[in-house]
Amino acid sequence: MKGNINTELGKIYYNEEVITNIAGLSTMECYGVVGMASKNATDGIWELLKGENLNKGVKVISKEDKLYIELYIIVEYGTKISVIADNIIKTVKYNINNFTGLSVCGVTVNVKGVRV
Repeated sequence: MKGNINTELGKIYYNEEVITNIAGLSTMECYGVVGMASKNATDGIWELLKGENLNKGVKVISKEDKLYIELYIIVEYGTKISVIADNIIKTVKYNINNFTGLSVCGVTVNVKGVRV
């Protein structure tokens, strides 16, 4: 389990797939993102992921009840990458906190390509 919350009634455990799906969908909502890139690319060939495979472009690290998210994205040509990354970070943190109650301590955005 990647995340858990203690409540008055008991504990809530979150599977890694839940967190990666929320992060992937939140990332795709942001302007300038063409798609997610596979985090396990070999030989420098990055696969553009869409639809049901969005969670393959997300890595979740859990340390001492703190979540750290790594995203691998492909951006649209002609957009300012720093603005896109800042928007993604804010959106992912907000959505994960809003949907699950878990707090995200850090989000790393790795831009793996630019598409026209």
